[in-house]
Amino acid sequence: MSPAGSIAEHGNPRDWPIIPFRAVLSQSKVDNCTDLPLLGVNLHQGVTRRSVDDGRPAASEDLSAYKVVQPGNVVMNRLGKPHGSVGVSPWAGITSPAYWVMPVNPSLGEPRFFHHLLRSRHLIAEYERLGKNQPPNQFDISWDSFRAIELPLPPLEEQRRIADFLDAETARIDKMRTTVRRLKVVLHERSDAQRSLILRGAKKPGPRTLHPMLGDLPVSWRVVPLKHLVPRIGVGVVVDPSSYFTEEGVPFLRGSNITETGIDLTGVRFMSEADSRTLWRSRLNSGDVVVIRAGYPGRAAVVPDSLDGANCASLLVIKKGKNLLPKYLEAYFNSPLGAAYVNSVRYGAAQEQINVSHVVDFIVPVPALHEQEVIVRGLELSENPIQALKEKLSRQEVLLEERRQALITAAVTGQFDVSTASGRNVTEGVSA
Repeated sequence: MSPAGSIAEHGNPRDWPIIPFRAVLSQSKVDNCTDLPLLGVNLHQGVTRRSVDDGRPAASEDLSAYKVVQPGNVVMNRLGKPHGSVGVSPWAGITSPAYWVMPVNPSLGEPRFFHHLLRSRHLIAEYERLGKNQPPNQFDISWDSFRAIELPLPPLEEQRRIADFLDAETARIDKMRTTVRRLKVVLHERSDAQRSLILRGAKKPGPRTLHPMLGDLPVSWRVVPLKHLVPRIGVGVVVDPSSYFTEEGVPFLRGSNITETGIDLTGVRFMSEADSRTLWRSRLNSGDVVVIRAGYPGRAAVVPDSLDGANCASLLVIKKGKNLLPKYLEAYFNSPLGAAYVNSVRYGAAQEQINVSHVVDFIVPVPALHEQEVIVRGLELSENPIQALKEKLSRQEVLLEERRQALITAAVTGQFDVSTASGRNVTEGVSA
């Protein structure tokens, strides 16, 4: 074989020798060392230490078949979309028998270089090109296909220079990304604090009273269970919604369409008008408030005029009441006050669900309608600049990741000489 796909497209500008993976990487199947720590591998970090609460499926009770990983070994999960759950381990440990554990031939490969190489964008594209489609939404690359990949491979000393350069540059970018994430957390905390103050009527003059669940509130505000404020609280169709999907027709909202900023129709599904009429209890009207039941329980959004007559699956549907503005109710569900209540009542194996029976008793402070309007306007004025900053930070985070990947790909394919890259913008001219 010779370089193909994305590898061939990047060429060989430094005239490095063409080497197949089988010359550098082999498989180790050593097992039966159950006293070593558990290791995993993921797309974002490479090899990581496992913990009980890391959100992954629990390890098997019998660890005797788990493969032994030595420091410097490559660990790869051959399944995935996109591929890229691969990296070099800095630790000794054991990992899933489904993963490949690959020692690096020390005469041809520097493990730190291969950590970057195997996670680079053009290699991920090659895994997917060679992989077989495996439902649901996965690819499986065979060992024979993987080990037959051929690519330009720099000499060992050059690999070490590239690894040194990428270790330093990616650490710098990762530090910037960490700063961006911290700023987003600070903005989120500030938003929550402002929202709580506004929803408690903190700036309203006059006497206040202390509610056991909600804190101090103006005396003039009533505190009422939601079931006494709205005409009906129902739930969208809860059977498998895919049986109703059509190419066009009535928008069919699901939990994935309810975001922090409202209803997002990206990836929205449709159902036929006939089905929508049959499922009339799931039909939505403008001004209804829809609430996620599972995944992000309690996240709420108001149905806009443009979605009047839409339908929904597995969402709580709160019909508009006379004494409760939909935007006020949406804000209250999405506030720390609403989140505290939802956290106290959600159920299920991971306590990730709520149902109608929980929401009917949701305690809501009810100012007069004109005060609710003032509160909603106040929330918009306080949230708009914060949301704009969040969006800028999110774009910055995406750009940093694109730059990181472009830098890695350019370095491991020889698009620039890392020995002359120090002190200048190394990503200048590198396509993201």
